[in-house]
Amino acid sequence: MVKWDELSDLQKQEVERQMDVIRRGVVEIVPEDELKAKIIHAVATGKSLKVKLGLDPSAPDIHIGHTVVLHKLRQFQELGHEVQLIIGDFTGRIGDPTGKSETRKQLSEEDVKRNGETYKKQIFKLLDPGKTTVYYNSEWLGPMNFADVVSLAAKLTVARMLERDDFTKRYQSGQPISIHEFFYPLMQGYDSVALESDVELGGTDQKFNVLMGRTLQKEYGKATQATIMLPLLEGLDGVQKMSKSLGNYIGIDEEPNEIYGKSMSVPDELMMKYYELATDMSNQELEELRSGLADGSRHPRDVKMQLARTFVRMFHGEEAALAAEQHFVTVFQQRALPEEIETAVLPASELEDGRIRIVKLLTTLGLQPSGSEAKRSVQQGAVRINEQKIDDPGADVEVAEGDVIQVGKRKFAKITIQ
Repeated sequence: MVKWDELSDLQKQEVERQMDVIRRGVVEIVPEDELKAKIIHAVATGKSLKVKLGLDPSAPDIHIGHTVVLHKLRQFQELGHEVQLIIGDFTGRIGDPTGKSETRKQLSEEDVKRNGETYKKQIFKLLDPGKTTVYYNSEWLGPMNFADVVSLAAKLTVARMLERDDFTKRYQSGQPISIHEFFYPLMQGYDSVALESDVELGGTDQKFNVLMGRTLQKEYGKATQATIMLPLLEGLDGVQKMSKSLGNYIGIDEEPNEIYGKSMSVPDELMMKYYELATDMSNQELEELRSGLADGSRHPRDVKMQLARTFVRMFHGEEAALAAEQHFVTVFQQRALPEEIETAVLPASELEDGRIRIVKLLTTLGLQPSGSEAKRSVQQGAVRINEQKIDDPGADVEVAEGDVIQVGKRKFAKITIQ
């Protein structure tokens, strides 16, 4: 390894620049001096670091919370390093037990493959495909025989495995722990052995799994990776971790108006955290924003609109971002209907004397995915027909060609009867 004293002044400056970029938004680097030594060697030799991220395709959609680690990977790419993106098609069949109070349902091979393909399409909205190698960990885990598995399991003790908080809590409370769950961190760690990774990223909830890569690399006589832990991003409620199941998320594949509108509900106190962890804004631009908010030269509303515009631009392009902002201003700030509203077909056969139950209307037009969601929207006062609120979920409503239905702040449809 090349030493610090062997670098030129320009190379030393480059090392410090890279470390500053890498430290942005990071909770912990283990160990930081080892990572810096790797950066020194890379700068001196021109050899890129191999930076690993493992993803289990347990759900088909990626939200802003997932992009925190993806942005860090993109930063590594812009610094000249290579990304090893591992789709855990093998580990995904077990399911990560992190933070779970019970054994997770195992996914089928078909589910994992389908979700994995969706992941790849979404991930490359952020990552540079030319600097990313995608792997499936079934490539090296699938061929292992039982003797190989026993040898891998012998690298770790049960006591060490029970250091995980979730395992400890389940063990102490008498909740069952299946033996196969112990293999999840072993398999994730073995990914680093197979690919000889230099760096691995993960959220703070993944610390045990990420550090397992270092442990197993050492056991197999490999150079050990440095690990970087990133914070978990709170969702739109400002409290819980962003999660689709909690409904506090912004999906990167959602429609531009939906992304913009949801972004405008980010709590003020979390705006800068969203900027720092989930946008491509430079450190200098971040500092200017912070200063502007602190001295009052930037209004929080304008800063939040810039955040919303940034998210739409990142995932749908500049033109869509400007259109989404205009839609938001028209509908919510000027309290007017949008100029362009998509039509939705209502079959004439669904009407009885020109009337239909409101819940059925919403599901038939595709404005809500289920009757229960439609009923909830009506009860919450979120449904309007021609700007008149409907608050009785059992109501029969009269509808005609051209009527405008609104659900919440962002969903509109103009009825066409066929």
